[in-house]
Amino acid sequence: MTPPRDDITLLELVAGGDEAAFKELFDGYFLPLCRYMYLYVNDKSAAEDMTTDIFMNLWAVRGKLRIHTSFKSYLFRAARNRCLNFMRDNRRNSAIDGIDQGFDDDSFLEAEELSYIIEKAVSGLPDKCREVYTLSREQELTNREIADRLKISIKTVEAQIGKALRNLRKLLREYY
Repeated sequence: MTPPRDDITLLELVAGGDEAAFKELFDGYFLPLCRYMYLYVNDKSAAEDMTTDIFMNLWAVRGKLRIHTSFKSYLFRAARNRCLNFMRDNRRNSAIDGIDQGFDDDSFLEAEELSYIIEKAVSGLPDKCREVYTLSREQELTNREIADRLKISIKTVEAQIGKALRNLRKLLREYY
């Protein structure tokens, strides 16, 4: 029996077209992704279809794929995005079918607007501040990992995150 390989090694093999490595990733993540997506969409078939689509897309772009976070984070972010798109695309059908998911058109528009405002605010941050914030919030790195990666102190990381959050709060107060 061969020892389990880490995701990075498997991804490198997949990039070279190794179907066995792809199957190992698929087998390891298919069920957890389906369960996660089911929590969003409450539809087992849709969750399985979207999970399959994620893996089909992964195989299609295998040679070009560059993941800067962990593979698991990448997959679950892709899953979350698919679920949000699914819910957006099917919200009118749900209302017509009498399925109340607790969302109306106004709350979706407000969420989309809020997302746009946050993206705009983050893009307006100073370069170093934006980089630290992105590593912290989007790539989910710890302050220690960010400090090591950027070769700065943990105190600097904390200060940059604080600065980013103050700017975001200030901008959000203007809108809300």
